Amino acid sequence: MPAKGKHRRQKSTLITRGLVAAGTGGAVVALPLIGATGAHAAEQAAPAAVSGTVAAAAQVQAQVQAAPAAKAAAPTTYSVVAGDYLSKIAADHDVAGGWKQLYADNRQVVGENPSLILPGMKLTLGAKNPARAAAPKPAAKAAAPKAAVKAAPKAKAEVKAEAEAEATEQTRASRSAERAAAPAAAAPAATGWVAPVSGGVSTPYRASGSMWSSGYHTGADFIASSGTTVRAVGAGTVVSAGWSGAYGNEVVIKHADGNYSQYAHLSSLAVSAGQSVSGGQQIGLSGSTGNSTGPHLHFEIRTSPSYGADIDPLAYLRQHGVSI
Repeated sequence: MPAKGKHRRQKSTLITRGLVAAGTGGAVVALPLIGATGAHAAEQAAPAAVSGTVAAAAQVQAQVQAAPAAKAAAPTTYSVVAGDYLSKIAADHDVAGGWKQLYADNRQVVGENPSLILPGMKLTLGAKNPARAAAPKPAAKAAAPKAAVKAAPKAKAEVKAEAEAEATEQTRASRSAERAAAPAAAAPAATGWVAPVSGGVSTPYRASGSMWSSGYHTGADFIASSGTTVRAVGAGTVVSAGWSGAYGNEVVIKHADGNYSQYAHLSSLAVSAGQSVSGGQQIGLSGSTGNSTGPHLHFEIRTSPSYGADIDPLAYLRQHGVSI
């Protein structure tokens, strides 16, 4: 007879039999035979796939970390501002090789004297100091060796000390030059005239260059670290003592022959207008005020108290018995 009105018994599959066995036995897990081989193969393939993904991610991360370092190493341009000098710029911007390398890279812009840079000059800064260019960051904090973590502060301190040493190297050189020249300018000559400071000349009179508004240097720059005693070169009367724009703090003295001596970029003044001074008398301390690239003394001899009436200051002093 046809099976009309009766439910047909469904054929059990391997999966069904497995589930039934698991339900009845409680402690026995019966996996279906079909597909077991495929599952085992998938388990073996999974670690390899994960390992490949991790390796690819690590490679991408290394490339991302390397990109900023390459960008940081590219040369940049720095515009000089008032009060800048090469050792300060080198220290502030971690220039590899310090101020000497910075000067070498920009010699055509700065000129023959590294102490003469003026606001507005464009300097090329090289790659960052390798000691401060951060080492690649570890992929995971947990993987970073403890010894490397402890050594990092020490490396940073060493780099800071190196930058500070470079920043003071020019000052030490200036002081050494002052001590070497001190005997020649320790006392006024028999005529009562004396050099303004004991240091040597760093930039001579009439040195040419676009850094000076007149196209040339109107005076002579003497090596003098900040705080060096500045003396009146000869007897005379102070006609002005105070701030004078680009010259910073300056003193101008009129001498008996009708000429004027000017002392610029002083850090402090020891005389006032109308005061009489003698040759060798202290009139102030050297510094770096006004448009100055670093501590030094700008000295001029003029035929009038105003800018533009300059004559050779060294020749003038030699005519008065001063050995320079």
